[in-house]
Amino acid sequence: MNRFSNQPYAMTKYVKWILISNVVIWMVFQTLLGLVSEININHYFALYPGKVLVDFAIWQPLTYMFLHSSSVTHIVFNMLTLWMIGGELETRWGSRFFVTYYLISGVGAGLLYVLGVGVYSYMTGSQSGLFVPVVGASGAIFGLLVAYGLLFGERTMLFMMMFPMKAKHFVMLLGAIEFFSLLSSGTKGNDVAYLAHLGGLITGYLTLTIHTKLKQKQWSASKKKRGNLKLVVDNDKKNEPKYWN
Repeated sequence: MNRFSNQPYAMTKYVKWILISNVVIWMVFQTLLGLVSEININHYFALYPGKVLVDFAIWQPLTYMFLHSSSVTHIVFNMLTLWMIGGELETRWGSRFFVTYYLISGVGAGLLYVLGVGVYSYMTGSQSGLFVPVVGASGAIFGLLVAYGLLFGERTMLFMMMFPMKAKHFVMLLGAIEFFSLLSSGTKGNDVAYLAHLGGLITGYLTLTIHTKLKQKQWSASKKKRGNLKLVVDNDKKNEPKYWN
């Protein structure tokens, strides 16, 4: 059974394809290609804030989320989290919105990271962070986590695989850890891009908030037009949902 919910893990269509894409790119293009040739795709597709700001490498805030570091644990933890919570979100939302939300969270995390590093570099005169590459699906994964905490806040999740707590508290605790880790390590976050993780949380929350407001307006307009005909959008609540699901 899924420790993150009351249902078994779900390997839905696009969770599967996102997982396969990340693993294949990591194994074939990053690991094997790097061993047999001098080609380093990270140089072109990882997220370099300096290249985005100066050279206008505008594809990097998208492509970086499909790359991972040489450490096996990096891709394993990201893909495990995607598998554990992504399937239920895709089932709840539908595939189109799930993929859209995943990509927006990842791209938003990358853009906020570029912005943060750029502002920090301008204010301090330090350019080191501009040339440190960022890779990984973590920004998009943190977007999924905030969505899970909002939609399934009363579910039990295990912090550090040992301490049970409600999903909403789990996500808030993760956010606090990332925030204070960022303060203690600097904007570029040493080996961990804490700013990108926070960017995923922020982008995911803003995306859901905006999407919910738009859906509530549509719901209200539909209710006025149809009179007593009601659109049931939440099995647990009779009124408008706080976060559209």
